[in-house]
Amino acid sequence: MPAMPACLIHSGLRSCTSLLLALCVMSGTSSSLLPAIDPPSEVQRFQQLDSPVPPPTAQRLATGAPGAAYWQNRADYDIAVELDDLKRSISGKAKVTYHNASPDRLDYLWVQLDQNYLSHRADSRAVPNSKRGIDPSRISYSALDRLLAYEDYDGEMKISSLTDAQGNALPHRIVKTMLRLDLPQPLAAGAKFVFNIAWSYPINDCRRINARTGYEFFKEDGNCIYTIAQWFPRLCAYTDYGGWVNKQFLGTGEFTLEFGNYKVSLTVPNDFQVAATGSLRNADEVLSPLQRQRLEQASREFRKPVFIVTPQEALAAQQGKPSGKKTWVFEANEVRDFAFACSRRFVWDAMAVEGHSHPPAPKRSHGALDKMLRAPVMAMSMYPREGMPLWDQYSTHAIAHTIQTYSRFTVDYPYPVAWSVNGPVGGMEYPMISFNGPRPEKDGTYPERTKYALIGVIIHEVGHNWFPMIVNSDERQWTWMDEGLNSFVEYLAEEEWEHDWKHRRNERGMVDYMRSKDRVPIMTNSESIADLGPNAYGQPTAALNILREHILGREAFDHAFKTYAQRWAFKRPTPVDFFRCMEDASGVDLDWFWRGWFFSTDHVDVAVDQVRWLQLDSRNPEIEKAKRKKEEEERPKTLTRERNYELSKRVDRYPELKDFYDQWDESSVLPSERKKFEALIKELREENIDPALLETKHNLYSIDLSNLGGLVTPVILKLDFTDGSSEEMQLPAEVWRFNPHKTSKVLLTKKELKAVTFDPREELTDTEIENNHWPRRPVKSRFQLYKDEKGPNPMRELTKPDKEGRAQSPKAPAAKPATPPPSKATEP
Repeated sequence: MPAMPACLIHSGLRSCTSLLLALCVMSGTSSSLLPAIDPPSEVQRFQQLDSPVPPPTAQRLATGAPGAAYWQNRADYDIAVELDDLKRSISGKAKVTYHNASPDRLDYLWVQLDQNYLSHRADSRAVPNSKRGIDPSRISYSALDRLLAYEDYDGEMKISSLTDAQGNALPHRIVKTMLRLDLPQPLAAGAKFVFNIAWSYPINDCRRINARTGYEFFKEDGNCIYTIAQWFPRLCAYTDYGGWVNKQFLGTGEFTLEFGNYKVSLTVPNDFQVAATGSLRNADEVLSPLQRQRLEQASREFRKPVFIVTPQEALAAQQGKPSGKKTWVFEANEVRDFAFACSRRFVWDAMAVEGHSHPPAPKRSHGALDKMLRAPVMAMSMYPREGMPLWDQYSTHAIAHTIQTYSRFTVDYPYPVAWSVNGPVGGMEYPMISFNGPRPEKDGTYPERTKYALIGVIIHEVGHNWFPMIVNSDERQWTWMDEGLNSFVEYLAEEEWEHDWKHRRNERGMVDYMRSKDRVPIMTNSESIADLGPNAYGQPTAALNILREHILGREAFDHAFKTYAQRWAFKRPTPVDFFRCMEDASGVDLDWFWRGWFFSTDHVDVAVDQVRWLQLDSRNPEIEKAKRKKEEEERPKTLTRERNYELSKRVDRYPELKDFYDQWDESSVLPSERKKFEALIKELREENIDPALLETKHNLYSIDLSNLGGLVTPVILKLDFTDGSSEEMQLPAEVWRFNPHKTSKVLLTKKELKAVTFDPREELTDTEIENNHWPRRPVKSRFQLYKDEKGPNPMRELTKPDKEGRAQSPKAPAAKPATPPPSKATEP
């Protein structure tokens, strides 16, 4: 998307006509009022048609808050599912109650079958590309293995039954990763519809086919870890801004879902441990008395996790065999999804989160675990013994840290538990449960990078409980609304974990990406973003940190950000709701900021062009003429003038040639000049202007700046003076409002300026730091010495040395026997 017109830097999101006009120009909307636009680039060919910012409505106010007419639909699920460990398959059935809170009549429902992304159906299977997938110029072992695995695995979700509440078959059509359920009669506004659905599918080997879900197989004992998600048919969201969100799942844009209440009965082998979304309702049936006792102890422990299943118990279980099945029953209210993990290999530890509790459940008690979970929020981890030593030290603490920090910056954690589970999925989030991959090496050691990768991914994935599990944004359309906002709060949480956390996606870590030529705007649809990590995670993080530190300030930003989270908790915001809310709660017009950082591909590159030293002319000829004479005398002499000075001069040989001007000093003050100055002083006094202003001793500097990258940015300058002192100066982004390409800053100071540096702390993602300095500094780089490579020496490699160490001449090859002449019988 091209850069926004500079004339719209201050349009204002509340009255967004000008922004609409600008975005219409960008998206190619036809209008006689708009100038002709160039043909779309390759990226723009897939640009969404709904890019212009919509006006406020009764559902979504100009303040960025949900209005009195706001509505959202919901879906409640009662599911019974069995995981077959021998077949490694899922089979389930569900009773689904869909509530139409919209003012619209619905003729059909759309249901997500994201598992069909792994189907053999030609119209479902995603096609990898060279940018994000398999690079044909450099195919890895794992990439080839993945292609081979796809040949044997068909992950299609088979729908075996779809009926209404009375058992009558319902007509439906599967369209790739979506199912359209045709209703017997239109569903009126305010009505509900109940249907039953049954399905099954084989679980994928996640180490070979990584799809946010699957199993990990351990050859040494023949057991698996299962991390199961996108495992049941889920209702699509129906929205006020876009109708049905039924964009196909192509592997990147994640999930847009409705809130609801869940009851899920999970049947697994009876030696499995299970972690899942929600509260366990039958702990007395599935946990041993010792495990329940340990959970009670963990609910009072805030400093050190308590083992619920010890490493020794996990080892014994993985060496044994199940004797039957168990059904674990979980309930979860006001969640938008459900996921679970299970295995006999799991170690389980737990700890209460200090300072956090959740409100009592409205339903009756369901046993000791439910009573225990009512007061404290529990942080829990499950991991195989291969995760130690690392998971037992950091996982549960990272969960607790996330809950404490995110609750302070957004809203209090509303759920009874938060899980972190180690398995084959590198990092994925669901309500109350996350899957995280880093582990130590097999010998029990681990690189520093792995330690921080584990802590960081847990903070990130547990943090997704707020974005998008509570603040329920549309992931399928706008990845940044959950990944970007969550990565930003992750950044804040990591800063509170320890000093000098090594961030990958802070301002400095984003420079290479920001200077790249094939970027797309953050507002691009999720499935059309090639560099998803820097675009949807890193760039929003850097942008919001700049907004917090250098534009709004921490207090104003934190208040506005928390207001956004509070207003939209358990609701579905759009990007414009976020933009408007941040402006409304901070009291600052930020249209220029959203336009530059989120709608364009501009970047920060500000150059310090020159510094002009402006000295005050006192208008006093006594002072100014002497000053000019001194300056002239201090100018360097040219080599020619210096050499010619010793030459004999004619006027010296003939003094009669000299006149008045040979004796006159140009710095002498003429009476007319003195009289003119006196008249000026008199005039100033008559106009009540203090003549002493002409004697001001300050230096006046004009610092000229160029915006080469196009992105409007605050200007941070470091000023170094000749007396050894320095100071920092911060100018608001509005310095660019009259000319987005050039600006100047006038500096009045008693000191003499020595050097100027833009972005001295390297915190504004400036992509070219060498032009940040005046005067320019030498460009540093490094080089390495190397030896000339010698070519191969077959003689040395193929011959043996003699007694004196010299290579022996290779023996001549034996002569080939002569070929006899062909007989007549063999002649052609």
